[in-house]
Amino acid sequence: MSSHHFVKEGQEPALIIANGNACSYDLLTNIMEWCPFIVVLDGAYDRLLEMQIVPDVVIGDLDSLKAERNHQHIKFVQLESQETTDLEKAIDYLSESGYDEINVLWATGNRLDHTLNNVATLARYPKTRIVLYDDFSKCFLLPKSYKKHYDNGTALSLIPLPNAEGIVTSNMKYPLKNETLTYAKRSGTSNEVASDGIVEITYISGLLALIESRS
Repeated sequence: MSSHHFVKEGQEPALIIANGNACSYDLLTNIMEWCPFIVVLDGAYDRLLEMQIVPDVVIGDLDSLKAERNHQHIKFVQLESQETTDLEKAIDYLSESGYDEINVLWATGNRLDHTLNNVATLARYPKTRIVLYDDFSKCFLLPKSYKKHYDNGTALSLIPLPNAEGIVTSNMKYPLKNETLTYAKRSGTSNEVASDGIVEITYISGLLALIESRS
């Protein structure tokens, strides 16, 4: 499991299950071990119950629910605002409940617009450690200085949200040296680790996300 996740002051990371493509059962259960508190978006509630997984909270406008709402172990939170997405509602709910580390599953696939928006949502919460997972990748905002050990050839992509300046990288096949990345203009996709060891990424301003990909 990622070194991103650690228990802080007795509070473990929370888990949000969105309404995109389902991940593998192994990934779902592995992350659930780290995240005993589960919030599911209402559009995924029925699918989750079919897997015999009972969340702690269901959040959204609740119009799409087919399963029984009177489950004694589930809290249903109805929020009908059109100003925020259901994922944002869930993040806000957890933030207000004291969580500053959140893992997110089922946030990619199905609809491209939802996938793009879910990645962009990271930029709205720079002080919350949010990690998006699927079976092939992991995406999270980088702090201004980041170091981690990676194996040679690991695929890494830098995604500016919407821009990041003064980027310096080390141990990357295509290094950046005090450079600027801008979304839809210049991004750092399809880079890779040059050799086994520490990768270091620093930047001066803006917001920069990292996607770790695996085949």
